[in-house]
Amino acid sequence: MNSNQETDAWSRRKFMKAVVSSSALAVMGQFGIFRLAMASQADKTGLTMIVVDYAKCTGCRTCETACSAANHKQTVNGETLNGLGNPETANIRVYPYNPDVDVPNVCAMCPDNPCIEACPVDPDPKTGFKALFRHPETRAVTNDPNRCITCGSCADACRTGTIIPNDDTGLPEHMCTLCNGDPQCVKHCPFGALTHVSVDLDRDFYAMKPDQIAGKLIQKWYGKSH
Repeated sequence: MNSNQETDAWSRRKFMKAVVSSSALAVMGQFGIFRLAMASQADKTGLTMIVVDYAKCTGCRTCETACSAANHKQTVNGETLNGLGNPETANIRVYPYNPDVDVPNVCAMCPDNPCIEACPVDPDPKTGFKALFRHPETRAVTNDPNRCITCGSCADACRTGTIIPNDDTGLPEHMCTLCNGDPQCVKHCPFGALTHVSVDLDRDFYAMKPDQIAGKLIQKWYGKSH
């Protein structure tokens, strides 16, 4: 992307943030005005992740609602339905900064598994899994609450700060589940700011914490230090 294209992309972002309300987002999503971006790839490790185009993100937090609703379903009269979509329970979390930068933070699916390596629980003799492990099908980082000792080692080791222990139970939360291969945050992003791709360690901003990403974007877009 050349400098003119970057300027155009950033101008569009500022414009959309200024004029779009939450109700307008729902309407635009309903009628498909904005094309949804979804690219599912596979690499030799089988690891995939959600990546963000920060120039497109407006901080609308639709991703949080979609994630929470899909991963915290409710049963009503015997029927399983999407949950209420409380952003507090989402596995993708949007961090706002000033000057205006919004940074969605989600699991980087690190191939070397620092969170799993940090788990002190011995592997189960049958499954070979610690309390924290890769789901055998989705390859997403998963916690076994029955074996977890709530030590917080995984959260300390998490490069992106994604893993946050529950205040009440101490169990690690907010690890991306990839929604069984159909990430709802990607599916419902009104601006195509999120994509589902193979893990690539060479991507810009890979495995960085929100503060680090925001600092680089603020310097790039505003010429200021964060």
